[in-house]
Amino acid sequence: MSQYLSYALIATSVLLCVIVVIQSKGTGLSLAPGNGDFGKFEKRGAEKTLHVATIVIAALYVALAVAHFFLS
Repeated sequence: MSQYLSYALIATSVLLCVIVVIQSKGTGLSLAPGNGDFGKFEKRGAEKTLHVATIVIAALYVALAVAHFFLS
């Protein structure tokens, strides 16, 4: 069982890294003060889907890490 948890933990960590890298492309200091674009706070479409997927996969990663800690 511990071996399967390890594989699942590795898979979710790689997936989480990929989603975060995809999500962070094109950002940077676009919301910095003085930029003049203060209306871009609401996520829509694919950006919102990636945001929600990041939260879900991060929660799954934490749950798997805790399970791996207690069951190993």
